[in-house]
Amino acid sequence: MKTAIFKLGSVAAALALASGPAHAAPVADAAVAADVVSGGTAYIFNTLLFLIGGFLVMWMAAGFAMLEAGLVRAKNTSTQCLKNIGLYAIAGLMFWIIGYNIAYPGDFNGYIGGFTGWYTMQDVGSADLETGYSVASDWFFQMVFCATTASIVSGTLAERIKIVPFFIFVTVLTGVIYPVVVSWEWGGGFLDQMEFSDFAGSTLVHSTGGWAALVGAIILGPRLGRFVDGKVNVFPGTNIPLATLGTFILWLGWFGFNGASQLAMGTVGDVSDVSKIFVNTNMAACAGTVTAIILTQLRYGKADVTMALNGALAGLVSITAEPLMPTVGTSIIIGAIGGLIVVFTVPLLDKLKIDDVVGAIPVHLFAGIWGTLAVAISYPEILGAQIAGIVATAVWVSIASAIVWLVLKVTIGLRPSEEVEIAGLDVHETGVEAYPDFARTN
Repeated sequence: MKTAIFKLGSVAAALALASGPAHAAPVADAAVAADVVSGGTAYIFNTLLFLIGGFLVMWMAAGFAMLEAGLVRAKNTSTQCLKNIGLYAIAGLMFWIIGYNIAYPGDFNGYIGGFTGWYTMQDVGSADLETGYSVASDWFFQMVFCATTASIVSGTLAERIKIVPFFIFVTVLTGVIYPVVVSWEWGGGFLDQMEFSDFAGSTLVHSTGGWAALVGAIILGPRLGRFVDGKVNVFPGTNIPLATLGTFILWLGWFGFNGASQLAMGTVGDVSDVSKIFVNTNMAACAGTVTAIILTQLRYGKADVTMALNGALAGLVSITAEPLMPTVGTSIIIGAIGGLIVVFTVPLLDKLKIDDVVGAIPVHLFAGIWGTLAVAISYPEILGAQIAGIVATAVWVSIASAIVWLVLKVTIGLRPSEEVEIAGLDVHETGVEAYPDFARTN
């Protein structure tokens, strides 16, 4: 599992010292002994890290919902909120039913893990100290990452996809497509054997969601009126303050996303590393924001607030693959390049007539690719493995997603009628308008 792969050493050291003098591993340096707490205490701290990090990542679901609700038009706001709470719930169910077993199959062929039974939590009042953490806390932490992947797809395909096919796709994405990618690295599969490195998921989470979103956007097509006679029509979001709040919620949640991916808090060194991850994560986001503001001011003569929001998120995605090893200065550069990527790839998608409502593809896919490559700044020898991981993820997720999207398109259909899309999805898909007291202007 992800925990055992990355942090087994620190947990094992803590447990060895906790087992008593007769069984403890020799400690050559008193400083090392002082660095490690007892096994029971390490278990508690490690579990708390998973739980705190997990609920921070869960809170990112609110961030995605508010960001998307702010960037869509008023007539589609309720639908977007329904999609976000629905996808989170589906991800939780599917990750327990099948996803976790595929992601962490134990001994397997390194490519596709099989179903090995329902995931079993520990008995009431019991604890398995050999793991170094509560298995329930580990499952919860892994599950909220799964939900994050689905949230990425939601924003890209906003305003022109029906609820039912979207939820069916999320079921497959969270139950099978995403867990397979996770098994390749965090589950000890072939990418892990190649020494591919993705600390908290620039590729495994963000690019996976990005590829699924890109393929979906191509198959689904743009919103009505988005691209007409060679002209790109901009549909302004209905609530920029709400989108800004969503971005700050995501920024906050990212400290759990990256920080808790240290996966251990039982030593002084682990706690110090979590602190450094917080700083690097924060500074990358700051750099992405400032870069987007400066570039839009220079390029368009006005600073674009939506680009600034996505610049922050791109900085966060960029540092996610390796938030521990870089210096603060290097983290700023990594985040700044993420902001640059957003500013130049958003109009590129427009030229290709790919409609991405919230800019999730530039933020999560393109910046995710960059962040994965940027790991080679710290570990130059694994650049080839990083490229292999990017390509493998692209091929698997794109093909699998295309199959699901196309099957849905030819069976139950993906898009509502033109009349429904023009009127807005809220009335026809949810029966509830988000802003019933305001006159509709678009």
